[in-house]
Amino acid sequence: MTTRGNRFGFIALGFVVLASLLTATTAWAKPKLNPIIFVHGGSGSAAQFESQKMRFTSNGYPARYIRALEYDSSSIGDILPAVHAELDALIAELQVETGRDQVDLLGHSLGTFVSQTYLASPARAANVAHYVNIDGGSADAPPGGVPTLALWAGASPPIGSITGALNVTLADQEHIESATSAESFAEMYQFFRGEAPQTTDVVAEPPGQVSISGQVNFFPSNEGIAGAVLEIWEVDAATGERNGNEPVASRLIDETGDWGPIDEIKGNRHYELAVLREGEVSINYYYEPFRRSDHFVRLNVATGLTPFIDVSEDHAAITVVRNKEMCGDLGAGSDVLEIDGTNVINTTTASCATVGSGSAAVFLFDDGSDGISNVTSIPFPFAFLAFLTGADLFIPTEPPATVSVTLTPRGGGAPHTVNVPNLPSTESRIVVQLNDFDQ
Repeated sequence: MTTRGNRFGFIALGFVVLASLLTATTAWAKPKLNPIIFVHGGSGSAAQFESQKMRFTSNGYPARYIRALEYDSSSIGDILPAVHAELDALIAELQVETGRDQVDLLGHSLGTFVSQTYLASPARAANVAHYVNIDGGSADAPPGGVPTLALWAGASPPIGSITGALNVTLADQEHIESATSAESFAEMYQFFRGEAPQTTDVVAEPPGQVSISGQVNFFPSNEGIAGAVLEIWEVDAATGERNGNEPVASRLIDETGDWGPIDEIKGNRHYELAVLREGEVSINYYYEPFRRSDHFVRLNVATGLTPFIDVSEDHAAITVVRNKEMCGDLGAGSDVLEIDGTNVINTTTASCATVGSGSAAVFLFDDGSDGISNVTSIPFPFAFLAFLTGADLFIPTEPPATVSVTLTPRGGGAPHTVNVPNLPSTESRIVVQLNDFDQ
């Protein structure tokens, strides 16, 4: 005869078994995390996946699961087999490190050509669980038969399609933005995981837990600058002037370009990352505070553009970079980029009239060294370079002063401000790196 206590015991045991089965079923149904590889487009680098990596880690992905394949996009016609071999090696490395049989692959722009030709090999496609084609090449079927998400920047109708894929148009977004936006991240995550992300924000970490790492490379080859020295300085947020007499960290760069991780920084402070080379002007990069550990920091040096930037002890040269196009032809909905109150974004310098025509970097200097600004004039050759633009802006260096760089982003969001010293262009190229995300 079963006692009342035993009946309750059996019932409780039944609930435990049922709960265990439900837990096991749920764990079985939810896909495991695959490592992710991003393949950039023309003139690109891992920087176009910088914010997305931080969004993935904000949603539980280990940082080591997310990598980028970088190459010299200007030579892709000659080096494609070598790039594919590097992708083979990177996939094999991640398979060993993570214990996963497959990776999730993403290509942007020219990177979709690299990825689609890679997946044309059945043996290679077998190592890829999911493929994301970001605003690049069309196809008559999912490349290599791999489940495919095709994201298209906001043209209407879309510029392309992949038959048999999940095709999604990102409304009102530009070409680079389609790789870096919160909306594209949400689509990627849903596609990989079968559910929406907990957040599309770059979630701040405690300031003392933030670390950064990256590369010092030539642009656009993504080749490391061997022999360069990287110095990281904490700076006064109000002036951009260095705090103290010593950098918080210093690294000698080898041929890989790699540096870091740097653990000496704090996530709520402002930093200058100075690249020093023998016989060359320094390149001084000023960042917004690092909200979260960031391992795709790219300090790219465009030596090919140096001859076109006029220099003088009397004026500064500033480049402003954001991995989201700046648009000046959207009326009241345009981006506004002010240098000490002067807006340099307009219908001439930053037209986004057609998707893919916008610029993610603005080169500002005194064209002709005449002490006169004309911010509707684009100095040669910047009007002819993809994703780059420029303006003739006189930024005096006397007296020594602070230059305020403020971007009010289109689509809303708080202004982004980085203050820098007015260093002479004979000594320094100032680069202001602004976040491509708004919180």
